[in-house]
Amino acid sequence: MATDHAIGIDIGGTGIKGAVVDLSTGELVTERVKVRTPEGGRPDDIVSATRELLAQLDGAVSGAGPLPLGVCFPAVVKAGRTLSAANISREWIGLPAEELFEGAFGRHIHFINDADAAGYAESRFGAARDARGLVILTTLGTGIGSAFLYDGVLIPNTELGHLELDGADAEDRAAYSAMERESLSWEQWAKRLQRYYRHLEFLFTPDLFVVGGGVSKHHEQFLPLLELGTPIVPAVHRNNAGILGAAALAVL
Repeated sequence: MATDHAIGIDIGGTGIKGAVVDLSTGELVTERVKVRTPEGGRPDDIVSATRELLAQLDGAVSGAGPLPLGVCFPAVVKAGRTLSAANISREWIGLPAEELFEGAFGRHIHFINDADAAGYAESRFGAARDARGLVILTTLGTGIGSAFLYDGVLIPNTELGHLELDGADAEDRAAYSAMERESLSWEQWAKRLQRYYRHLEFLFTPDLFVVGGGVSKHHEQFLPLLELGTPIVPAVHRNNAGILGAAALAVL
């Protein structure tokens, strides 16, 4: 059944947030609801906290009935299983997580990696809307998340933060957390980003880079310092991108 609205929930290492989304505009039609991620990030605790958050959103749109539901998660997700765990319990690794959530919620969900959801949101509603060719979104935060979209079609589970570069995971040196940890200036950090994005250009020849994560609100401090052959722009939706992308994917 076609619908103009869906619920998106974004589960992170410190917080779980969600809202009802207008799928024609990409706008939130409810207040964003947020709860803390339970200490330790264990499966039963996260599922329980997410169920409580969902209860606040169900019925928020009058007369709509149960809405399509998308959930994004900080892990590689394949065939509904979580194959990694970022800033949550390692008990998630190998679990049939989609089934766990569906059993707790009593309904079907679309379950996806959080960076993939953010990338899809930017492709559908944001900085990469109507972009052709290969778009690579990277989120610069505690680590580096990534999403590939080709002509608007999501290619899931890229993990470009874990590319080995100069003998280390790229995110160990180029994530925003590295700048904070090592007290780098914008210029010093930009040199590391330059090395990283040049490497991505060499490997993938993208048509557009989109830079997300909370630091993207300060994009004027570092993006102009990069010299690339590929256009590079800040994300539009930042902290809401996971919610938007999860909701939009729920109706595909």
